[in-house]
Order: sequence, then C-alpha cells, then structure tokens
Amino acid sequence: MVVKKAQSMRMMFKGMNPNKKAQEYIEKRLQKVNRIIKNVLEFEVEVDLNKKGQYRVELMVKTPYALYRAEEISESIECSADTACEELTMQIVKDKNKMVDLKRRGARSLKKKIVIDGDARFKK
Repeated sequence: MVVKKAQSMRMMFKGMNPNKKAQEYIEKRLQKVNRIIKNVLEFEVEVDLNKKGQYRVELMVKTPYALYRAEEISESIECSADTACEELTMQIVKDKNKMVDLKRRGARSLKKKIVIDGDARFKK
C-alpha cells in the first residue's frame, strides 16, 4: 500500500482581489500537471496585476527531488495560466525522459560488461 503525502496549494494575489473563477481555473490546470508527476509536496501560485493591466502568473511545483517553475505574462489570467502549465508540463516530461534514458543507458552498460563463461552449456 502506497501512502501519499497530502499536498498543499498556496495561492497569492497581488494588486487585485482574489477571483473564485480564476482560482478554480488554475486549480483545474494544475490537476493535469499533478497527473503527470507523482509525489508533489506543494503547489505555489502567484497572480499579479501590473500597471499595464497585464496578469503575471507564476507557478511552482515542489517535489522531494526537484523544483519546477514557470512564469507567464499576458492580458488574461486564463491565458497566462494555460501557457505556464504547458511550460511546467514540458519541464516535467523532459526531466522524466532524462531519468528513463539514464536508466536504460546504465542497463546497456551493465549488459556489455557481462561476460559469458566459455565453459557454459547452452541448449539449442
């Protein structure tokens, strides 16, 4: 039986009032990221409205072995959240593929080093 730690989500809004619709939208997008990566300790979301009327969304995902971060600035919260989540997803997938490649490379290396004894008998 695998016991998962409870993950927490911190949302901070700067320069604007928290919008329930925007919070739910960002949580929905982060659930897709959560399906890709296991063992997430914490999600941090920071939404900022600058003087030009643009929204800056910064997403951070903390895991026991890595920290993933993405930031995007655009005219709407939804667009910023979508782009930042896609960037996080690309970072996570790249990291996972890198680990798989390293394991395969190590297995190939071990396989090359194995020497079969010449006195061994094989059935054909």
